Amino acid sequence: MTLVCGLDFGTSNSTIARRDSGGVPQLLKLEDGRETIPSVIFFGFEDDSVHFGRQAVAEYVTGADGRLMRSLKSVLGTSLIGDTTRVKARSYGFIDILGIFIAELKRRAEAELGGAVDTVVCGRPVHFVDDDPVADAAAQGQLEGALRAQGFRHVDFQFEPIAAALDYERQVTRERLALIVDLGGGTSDFSVVRVSPERARAVDRAGDILATAGVHVGGTDFDRLLSMGKVMPELGLGTMTLDGKRHLPVAPYYDLSTWHRINRLYTAKTLRDLRGTQREAQAPERVAMMVELIEDRLGHRLVGAVEAAKIALSDAEAADFAFPVRDRRIETTIAIDDLTRALQASVRRIEDTIAEALRRAGVGAGAIDSLILTGGSTQVPAIANRLRALFPAAELVRTDVLGSVGLGLAMDAARKFG
Repeated sequence: MTLVCGLDFGTSNSTIARRDSGGVPQLLKLEDGRETIPSVIFFGFEDDSVHFGRQAVAEYVTGADGRLMRSLKSVLGTSLIGDTTRVKARSYGFIDILGIFIAELKRRAEAELGGAVDTVVCGRPVHFVDDDPVADAAAQGQLEGALRAQGFRHVDFQFEPIAAALDYERQVTRERLALIVDLGGGTSDFSVVRVSPERARAVDRAGDILATAGVHVGGTDFDRLLSMGKVMPELGLGTMTLDGKRHLPVAPYYDLSTWHRINRLYTAKTLRDLRGTQREAQAPERVAMMVELIEDRLGHRLVGAVEAAKIALSDAEAADFAFPVRDRRIETTIAIDDLTRALQASVRRIEDTIAEALRRAGVGAGAIDSLILTGGSTQVPAIANRLRALFPAAELVRTDVLGSVGLGLAMDAARKFG
């Protein structure tokens, strides 16, 4: 027996869902009874083991020797897709690493369902890559190739915000004009869609999608911006050289704040360059702590701590940040205002993209009946507050922020493949 599923392969978390015999979509339990699995791999050096999801994070955080890989989806359509990373004596291409994670998702789904899964509708952002249709098409092709290489014979794609609309539509009682706001780990997507109980029964919904627009901004960008704004200055970002003629180089701080670029810092050349920067710096003690952090390969752990602080600001006005580096600590207080300032440019890009979606649909903000929020980044205060201000009259619908796309994809898969 072969089974048809929807796969939401996310930058931060992934889900798989299937419509049951009663026609109701259900998320599969992929890790320790949970329906989401973080999109993370840890290659253990001590015993050549490979860990996934929360277990991968746990191995890394407890200090196991190995290599952590996260934000795997972010490399699709970029020049990084051709890069390799060394795991002990073996080099892996990023497309190979994607395949390893996808194969594990497939294995877990088949174990949960008790049958082979060879047919899938996979979610995709409206734009993998902004303003570059060739790179965007390449990104989908790379993901499709990875899926087929792991045994999915029938593969189709659906926009992630459309999948969220399909999930929401199960609860509507009359026709509504909805704006779906899907803010994930790597992208922000917006779709203007007509939904109704009658339309929900149609297989072809192309005519109900009035417009889509997307921008390559998401939660991992928010982490990077917050890190650059509040944490990297504690390591010397923004300080001057001894002669006062120039600022310290920005590139290593940018890499240290970006999940999929951190591994590039772990080279002898980078450490030589940083030690040279330390000798030239007005605040050498700050750069010295950065050198120690990179020597100890604490980069991913640091960005994880920044992400945790960002999440804490969803429920608090401020968060104390303290990160140990040998016998010292990176210490600062991060307030909601700090996060809001760090995200100003991103919020403007999100607003501009929403305006473009409305323009393409030929409607104004007042025509939107329902504002449907999905994706973990919709919980960031700077984002949520701005969305409420833009659409004060719309019904605010908070979906299962991590599961709604997968549920909608399962419905789409059942319609397309039966």
